Amino acid sequence: MFRSAALLCPIAYLNRIQSILTKAAAQLHLVEELDSLGYSEFPPGWDILGPILEKICNEAGTNCSDIMTALTGPNCCVNTSKASVLLKHEPQPTATKNIIHLSQMIRTGTIAMYDYGSEDEKRKQYGNSSPPVHDMRNIPKELPLFLGYGGQDMLADVEDVKALLNDLKDHEEGELFQVYSEEYAHADFVLGVNASQVVYDPMISFLNLH
Repeated sequence: MFRSAALLCPIAYLNRIQSILTKAAAQLHLVEELDSLGYSEFPPGWDILGPILEKICNEAGTNCSDIMTALTGPNCCVNTSKASVLLKHEPQPTATKNIIHLSQMIRTGTIAMYDYGSEDEKRKQYGNSSPPVHDMRNIPKELPLFLGYGGQDMLADVEDVKALLNDLKDHEEGELFQVYSEEYAHADFVLGVNASQVVYDPMISFLNLH
Protein backbone atom coordinates (compact mmCIF):
# COMPACT_ATOMS: atom_id res chain seq x y z
CA MET A 1 0.00 0.00 0.00
CA PHE A 2 2.99 2.32 0.54
CA ARG A 3 5.85 3.10 -1.82
CA SER A 4 7.82 4.76 1.00
CA ALA A 5 7.26 6.55 4.30
CA ALA A 6 8.78 9.68 5.87
CA LEU A 7 8.31 9.76 9.64
CA LEU A 8 9.10 12.83 11.76
CA CYS A 9 9.40 12.29 15.53
CA PRO A 10 8.05 8.75 15.13
CA ILE A 11 6.10 7.63 18.19
CA ALA A 12 6.05 3.85 18.51
CA TYR A 13 7.51 2.81 21.85
CA LEU A 14 6.42 5.07 24.71
CA ASN A 15 8.35 3.50 27.59
CA ARG A 16 10.57 6.54 28.19
CA ILE A 17 8.27 9.42 27.25
CA GLN A 18 9.41 12.44 29.24
CA SER A 19 6.50 14.84 28.67
CA ILE A 20 5.23 15.40 32.19
CA LEU A 21 1.84 16.64 30.97
CA THR A 22 1.31 13.59 28.77
CA LYS A 23 2.48 11.08 31.37
CA ALA A 24 0.37 12.65 34.11
CA ALA A 25 -2.75 12.64 31.93
CA ALA A 26 -2.19 8.96 31.13
CA GLN A 27 -1.59 7.95 34.75
CA LEU A 28 -4.61 9.92 35.98
CA HIS A 29 -6.87 8.33 33.31
CA LEU A 30 -8.18 11.81 32.52
CA VAL A 31 -9.15 11.07 28.93
CA GLU A 32 -11.05 7.99 30.09
CA GLU A 33 -13.00 10.32 32.37
CA LEU A 34 -13.84 12.55 29.40
CA ASP A 35 -14.97 9.51 27.43
CA SER A 36 -17.24 8.42 30.27
CA LEU A 37 -18.81 11.91 30.20
CA GLY A 38 -19.68 11.49 26.54
CA TYR A 39 -16.85 13.46 24.90
CA SER A 40 -15.94 11.57 21.73
CA GLU A 41 -13.50 14.19 20.40
CA PHE A 42 -10.24 15.31 21.98
CA PRO A 43 -9.48 17.99 22.90
CA PRO A 44 -12.87 19.23 24.04
CA GLY A 45 -13.41 23.01 24.34
CA TRP A 46 -11.01 25.06 26.44
CA ASP A 47 -13.72 25.40 29.10
CA ILE A 48 -13.16 21.67 29.67
CA LEU A 49 -9.49 21.39 28.72
CA GLY A 50 -8.35 24.35 30.83
CA PRO A 51 -9.30 22.79 34.20
CA ILE A 52 -7.83 19.46 33.06
CA LEU A 53 -4.47 21.09 32.31
CA GLU A 54 -4.59 22.84 35.67
CA LYS A 55 -5.25 19.52 37.41
CA ILE A 56 -2.37 17.86 35.55
CA CYS A 57 0.04 20.68 36.30
CA ASN A 58 -0.85 20.70 39.99
CA GLU A 59 -0.61 16.91 40.21
CA ALA A 60 2.72 16.73 38.39
CA GLY A 61 4.19 19.66 40.32
CA THR A 62 5.64 21.10 37.14
CA ASN A 63 5.84 24.62 35.79
CA CYS A 64 3.23 24.80 33.07
CA SER A 65 3.71 28.48 32.30
CA ASP A 66 5.14 27.37 28.95
CA ILE A 67 2.61 24.76 27.85
CA MET A 68 4.42 23.91 24.61
CA THR A 69 7.73 23.22 26.36
CA ALA A 70 6.02 21.18 29.08
CA LEU A 71 4.35 19.08 26.38
CA THR A 72 6.95 18.78 23.62
CA GLY A 73 10.33 19.58 25.19
CA PRO A 74 12.63 22.65 25.01
CA ASN A 75 12.37 23.60 21.35
CA CYS A 76 15.57 25.28 20.25
CA CYS A 77 14.51 26.93 17.06
CA VAL A 78 10.86 28.01 17.27
CA ASN A 79 10.56 31.78 17.58
CA THR A 80 7.84 33.37 19.71
CA SER A 81 5.60 34.40 16.84
CA LYS A 82 5.62 30.90 15.36
CA ALA A 83 4.93 29.35 18.76
CA SER A 84 1.82 31.49 19.18
CA VAL A 85 0.62 30.37 15.73
CA LEU A 86 1.16 26.71 16.65
CA LEU A 87 -0.74 27.01 19.92
CA LYS A 88 -3.74 28.50 18.07
CA HIS A 89 -4.06 25.27 16.10
CA GLU A 90 -2.74 22.63 18.49
CA PRO A 91 -3.55 20.09 19.60
CA GLN A 92 -5.40 19.03 16.48
CA PRO A 93 -8.65 17.22 17.30
CA THR A 94 -8.78 13.46 17.19
CA ALA A 95 -11.03 10.74 18.57
CA THR A 96 -11.00 10.43 22.35
CA LYS A 97 -10.56 6.68 21.80
CA ASN A 98 -7.28 7.39 19.98
CA ILE A 99 -5.89 9.30 22.98
CA ILE A 100 -7.08 6.57 25.35
CA HIS A 101 -5.17 4.07 23.20
CA LEU A 102 -1.98 6.15 23.46
CA SER A 103 -2.51 6.46 27.22
CA GLN A 104 -2.79 2.69 27.50
CA MET A 105 0.51 2.22 25.68
CA ILE A 106 2.22 4.78 27.93
CA ARG A 107 1.02 2.91 31.01
CA THR A 108 1.89 -0.57 29.74
CA GLY A 109 5.00 0.20 27.70
CA THR A 110 3.77 -2.00 24.86
CA ILE A 111 2.76 -1.31 21.26
CA ALA A 112 -0.55 -3.11 21.34
CA MET A 113 -4.06 -2.85 19.96
CA TYR A 114 -6.76 -1.03 21.88
CA ASP A 115 -7.60 -2.52 25.28
CA TYR A 116 -11.38 -2.71 25.60
CA GLY A 117 -11.19 -3.37 29.33
CA SER A 118 -13.48 -6.29 29.98
CA GLU A 119 -12.21 -9.76 29.16
CA ASP A 120 -15.46 -10.59 27.35
CA GLU A 121 -15.07 -7.61 25.02
CA LYS A 122 -11.40 -8.38 24.35
CA ARG A 123 -12.26 -11.97 23.47
CA LYS A 124 -15.05 -10.68 21.23
CA GLN A 125 -12.68 -8.30 19.43
CA TYR A 126 -9.47 -10.33 19.38
CA GLY A 127 -10.31 -13.89 20.41
CA ASN A 128 -7.93 -13.44 23.33
CA SER A 129 -7.94 -12.06 26.87
CA SER A 130 -5.31 -9.43 26.04
CA PRO A 131 -4.85 -7.05 23.07
CA PRO A 132 -2.46 -8.35 20.38
CA VAL A 133 0.98 -6.71 20.39
CA HIS A 134 2.33 -5.15 17.18
CA ASP A 135 5.78 -6.40 16.19
CA MET A 136 7.68 -3.56 14.53
CA ARG A 137 10.04 -6.12 13.01
CA ASN A 138 7.19 -7.06 10.66
CA ILE A 139 7.58 -3.76 8.79
CA PRO A 140 8.71 -4.88 5.31
CA LYS A 141 12.51 -4.73 5.11
CA GLU A 142 12.37 -3.44 1.54
CA LEU A 143 10.11 -0.46 2.38
CA PRO A 144 12.12 2.79 2.10
CA LEU A 145 11.86 4.69 5.40
CA PHE A 146 12.96 8.18 6.41
CA LEU A 147 13.11 8.86 10.18
CA GLY A 148 13.77 12.28 11.67
CA TYR A 149 14.16 12.66 15.44
CA GLY A 150 15.59 15.07 18.00
CA GLY A 151 17.62 14.86 21.18
CA GLN A 152 15.34 17.16 23.21
CA ASP A 153 12.00 15.65 22.16
CA MET A 154 9.93 14.76 25.23
CA LEU A 155 7.22 12.93 23.24
CA ALA A 156 9.30 10.84 20.81
CA ASP A 157 12.12 10.20 23.28
CA VAL A 158 15.52 9.39 21.75
CA GLU A 159 15.78 6.02 23.51
CA ASP A 160 12.28 5.05 22.37
CA VAL A 161 13.17 5.94 18.78
CA LYS A 162 16.39 3.93 19.12
CA ALA A 163 14.30 0.95 20.27
CA LEU A 164 12.28 1.30 17.07
CA LEU A 165 15.48 1.60 15.02
CA ASN A 166 16.76 -1.57 16.67
CA ASP A 167 13.66 -3.36 15.39
CA LEU A 168 14.54 -2.05 11.93
CA LYS A 169 18.21 -3.05 12.07
CA ASP A 170 17.74 -5.74 9.42
CA HIS A 171 16.22 -3.27 6.96
CA GLU A 172 17.65 -3.63 3.48
CA GLU A 173 20.84 -1.64 2.94
CA GLY A 174 20.14 1.83 1.64
CA GLU A 175 16.43 1.74 2.49
CA LEU A 176 16.59 3.30 5.97
CA PHE A 177 17.48 7.01 6.16
CA GLN A 178 17.94 8.90 9.44
CA VAL A 179 18.14 12.60 10.30
CA TYR A 180 19.04 13.31 13.91
CA SER A 181 19.38 16.74 15.53
CA GLU A 182 20.64 16.82 19.11
CA GLU A 183 19.13 20.28 19.75
CA TYR A 184 15.68 19.63 18.26
CA ALA A 185 12.52 18.97 20.28
CA HIS A 186 9.11 17.96 18.92
CA ALA A 187 7.84 21.28 17.56
CA ASP A 188 11.17 22.15 15.92
CA PHE A 189 10.41 19.61 13.20
CA VAL A 190 7.33 21.62 12.25
CA LEU A 191 8.27 25.24 12.96
CA GLY A 192 12.03 25.35 13.48
CA VAL A 193 13.50 28.40 11.72
CA ASN A 194 16.17 26.15 10.19
CA ALA A 195 13.96 23.07 9.68
CA SER A 196 14.07 23.55 5.92
CA GLN A 197 17.79 22.80 5.89
CA VAL A 198 17.92 20.35 8.80
CA VAL A 199 14.83 18.26 8.00
CA TYR A 200 12.92 19.11 4.85
CA ASP A 201 15.72 19.30 2.27
CA PRO A 202 16.95 15.77 3.07
CA MET A 203 13.35 14.51 3.35
CA ILE A 204 12.43 15.89 -0.07
CA SER A 205 15.58 14.32 -1.51
CA PHE A 206 14.46 11.00 -0.02
CA LEU A 207 10.95 11.36 -1.47
CA ASN A 208 12.33 12.28 -4.89
CA LEU A 209 14.47 9.15 -4.77
CA HIS A 210 11.58 6.92 -3.68
